[in-house]
Amino acid sequence: MSNLYVWEAANLFCGDEDPTKSKHLTLQNLRLPTLEEIFQDHHAGGARVAIEVGLGIKKLEPTFKLVGWDPDLLSQFGLGAKGKKRFTAYQIIRDKRAGTAIEGKAVIEGRLGKIAPDEFKRGDLLANDYAINEVTHYELYFDRREKFYWDFFINTVRIDGVEQNSDENTILRVPASV
Repeated sequence: MSNLYVWEAANLFCGDEDPTKSKHLTLQNLRLPTLEEIFQDHHAGGARVAIEVGLGIKKLEPTFKLVGWDPDLLSQFGLGAKGKKRFTAYQIIRDKRAGTAIEGKAVIEGRLGKIAPDEFKRGDLLANDYAINEVTHYELYFDRREKFYWDFFINTVRIDGVEQNSDENTILRVPASV
């Protein structure tokens, strides 16, 4: 039986070390990273038809927009903040069949790589677009269940809790944790 799940609301924490730094009052939009594979065409010398060969997953590029200025985020930008931060987004996802609220959660580790203010126009609410770059860790949960997990440093990808790289990591002697 199919169902309809609608994302109704969101909150974002930019740096999980301080639980009082909720962005729920200023968050205007949030774009979770696109999950997209990298493909390359291959036309073998003896084949009449080309195929696509999957080579991995494209880099992850989450973005968000906050109303007004955020001095805390200005401090997280650029050369003065070379360390990675943990960004955690919580979503209210509504099961339209049952009417119940479901928790969605995304955990992203990366650097705040872009702050782009809107053009000032008197009478309009100014906002800033932000981008999280150099992403090296991403987790996505639906109803408290892990749907997607990726960590660059331990070469781990799990989908629905199932490790996708275990044979490669075993052959290459990649340690399970760093």
